[in-house]
Amino acid sequence: MKWLKRIVIALFSLALLGVGAIVAAYFYVLPDLPDVSTLKNVQLQTPLRIYSSDGKLISQFGEKRRIPLKLDEVPKPLLQAFIATEDARFYEHGGIDPVGVLRAALVMLTTGEKKQGASTITMQVARNFFLTRDKTIIRKVKEIFISYHIEELLTKDEILELYVNRIYLGQRAYGVGAAAQVYFGKDVKDLTLSEMSMIAGLPKAPSTLNPVTSPSRAIARRNVVLMRMNEVGYISQAEYQAALQEPLVAKYHGAEIDLYAPYISEMARDYMVQKYGEEEAYTNGYNVYTTISSDIQLKAQQALRNNVYAYDERHGYRGPAAVLWTDEKPDQAQIKAELSKVASIQELQPAAVISVADQQASVMTAKGETKVITWDGLKWARKFITDKRQGSVPKSASDILKVGERIWIRDNGQYLQLSQVPEVASATVSLDPQNGAIRSLVGGYSFSQSQYNRVTQAKRQLGSNIKPFIYAGALEKGFTLATLINNAPINKPDISQGTAWRPKNSPDIYGGPTRLRVGLAQSINVMSVRAMRHVGLDATIAELIKFGFDPNDLPRNESIALGSSSVTPLQVVTAFNVFANGGFLLEPFYIDRVEDAYGNVIEKANPTLACKPSQSLSQPFTPSDPMAFSVSGDSSAESSAPIAQCFEQTGRFAPQIISEQTAFLITEALKSVIWGGGDWSKGTGWQGTAWRAARLIKRHDIAGKTGTTNESRDTWFSGFSPILTSTFWVGFDDHGRQLGRTAWNANGEKDQITGAEAGAKTAGPGWNEFMNSVLQGTPETTSIPPEGIVSVRIDLATGKLTRKTDYTSAFEYFISGTEPKEYISETQDENNIFIDAPTDDLFQ
Repeated sequence: MKWLKRIVIALFSLALLGVGAIVAAYFYVLPDLPDVSTLKNVQLQTPLRIYSSDGKLISQFGEKRRIPLKLDEVPKPLLQAFIATEDARFYEHGGIDPVGVLRAALVMLTTGEKKQGASTITMQVARNFFLTRDKTIIRKVKEIFISYHIEELLTKDEILELYVNRIYLGQRAYGVGAAAQVYFGKDVKDLTLSEMSMIAGLPKAPSTLNPVTSPSRAIARRNVVLMRMNEVGYISQAEYQAALQEPLVAKYHGAEIDLYAPYISEMARDYMVQKYGEEEAYTNGYNVYTTISSDIQLKAQQALRNNVYAYDERHGYRGPAAVLWTDEKPDQAQIKAELSKVASIQELQPAAVISVADQQASVMTAKGETKVITWDGLKWARKFITDKRQGSVPKSASDILKVGERIWIRDNGQYLQLSQVPEVASATVSLDPQNGAIRSLVGGYSFSQSQYNRVTQAKRQLGSNIKPFIYAGALEKGFTLATLINNAPINKPDISQGTAWRPKNSPDIYGGPTRLRVGLAQSINVMSVRAMRHVGLDATIAELIKFGFDPNDLPRNESIALGSSSVTPLQVVTAFNVFANGGFLLEPFYIDRVEDAYGNVIEKANPTLACKPSQSLSQPFTPSDPMAFSVSGDSSAESSAPIAQCFEQTGRFAPQIISEQTAFLITEALKSVIWGGGDWSKGTGWQGTAWRAARLIKRHDIAGKTGTTNESRDTWFSGFSPILTSTFWVGFDDHGRQLGRTAWNANGEKDQITGAEAGAKTAGPGWNEFMNSVLQGTPETTSIPPEGIVSVRIDLATGKLTRKTDYTSAFEYFISGTEPKEYISETQDENNIFIDAPTDDLFQ
């Protein structure tokens, strides 16, 4: 019995030593043990997401991809797959599985290797939240004690929920929600049993077992998971066999971007980083909802690209992007390999010229497909010489292309077209006239080429886009739309500029005394200068500052009347918005709201509204409304938002910087920019500078203004309808480069409009296409004069009242009290009425 007593004493002593060792280990690591109560309110690191106003994902920022899920949102078979593979006794043990721990210790003692063995799900949660993955004894001891505390604090389901959301599953995916998207492009609820098993097999080695980098290993691991699920009774033999036979089709899926709008997403990203700091912005799961309408944004992007393609092709073909071979043709695999090295740019795809026939060419794409470019897609390609000169019209494909060249091609919607990466730059932005929400913003042709956001960062000379603001000041100083201003050469120079500055018209033609409406519609330079002189330089600058222009960008000389000021497209569209909404200067904004990871709104826009507090309508205005108007084709009256749709109990009210009457009169004059005036049947009709807009859009509730600077370095078109204000700018980022001249159109034929690029020809077509597309299906709005506006019939030559009702007369709008009082004499010779007047006089 002595030996039995000795064994008992030995075992008891060992037990005491074991307990002592555990206690000693606990107190040794106690200072380093974290507070596991933080798991009660754990903030899972989730990326920053940017959305359009209608909920389409624009962009995602953050190193870790995670889609947090509640446990009941995770399919039961996926949870069972994890339990069967990682911790079959999860719901039975207290956080530490003694069998697994002893097995790990035995392996270390027998092999001398520090291998991890049979960590429970709770222990993996402890490691993932609080510890590193280093395989040391001390880390293992900490892991055991932390696991014990976790089990005391949380329920099994709470632990499992943390696990499936926190576990790293390869390809920057954390948690099962992200893994389902990354590998299969699915929501987790849509996964098959085979796909769930593959994901459940990843925790063991997410880098070497994932199906993107190691498909064969991933399948083998999936089969192990399925076997374990079958062994513990989670799936039947039939389900097991069916899942084994399912092919595992997986590939990397990036963030599921619904709307590619990189310039606005970069603005939103920068705002969040500036406000919350980089770490918090990228990891706290904020969802930023912008004011961008996905429908309008897509139309703006396409219109801008089509417009720069058209400009680029007018100026000729600059040659191939590269030469892949000159003598012996490589095999197809080699050509594909070379093309695959070149990333597509917007619609442009790289291609290799395989053969050239009479008036067509065969090309190979990066996918190895052979396509044919017909003559329709080639004939535009006159040789580029300079921005002002192009070569002769090509007669055959061999005049343009050679076998072995790498070129760019694009599908223009009708046929395959030879193309090239545009060198010209462009930008566009549009606003809601009633609250200043930015509905579309495109800062350049390609964000991948240049992250420079020209909408907000590029200050360019405004050219004739300045004239509506000059004339608005003149109207407030007593002028009317019928005021006669002398359209004659200016002989009195502005000596403040140091040289004899004598502005000229473009073209250099002068028609004598001309009504203000016509002067604005035809963008007559000398009339704008004379209107500015009537107002005064200081008062003109003050007027422009009212419209939101930076005083530091406004020159203190008379060139200001022709747009020598440097401004951004966002400043321009903000100023034009004043005319669209009845005189209110709105603050443009692009973030409607910010939500946290749980959908709680933590920021909400409080925009300025285009109405006075005394205005009240039965239908409240909703600033966060994704679309202030319909673009769906609904032509009902309800599809258009009413002007000044707000009510006195909500919102901030924008300052009214010009009267509603002045805004109305300038708008009417800007409609003449598009529609012109006079009676064409009687030979007295005249065109505005934007007559192309009338031909395409064919509706009378649009208004706009062209703009061109000296030597055609900058071109603009800005305009609006009652439901949207938009501006387009086209120029080169190199301020010294001119937009040039063309003598041929894109079809290789003589153009009706030749010569220098200008606002109507260069920026205007982009605005025309965009507005025409946006306004499709919306009812045309009838212009209703505000209170204080009267209409009288005037003589078109003198601006005086007339009793005639023929082509020499027309109705004109006036602010009440400013209408002419004198009738023209029936015997008065309109052609000679101002014959003796000095050339610098203003006529009223």
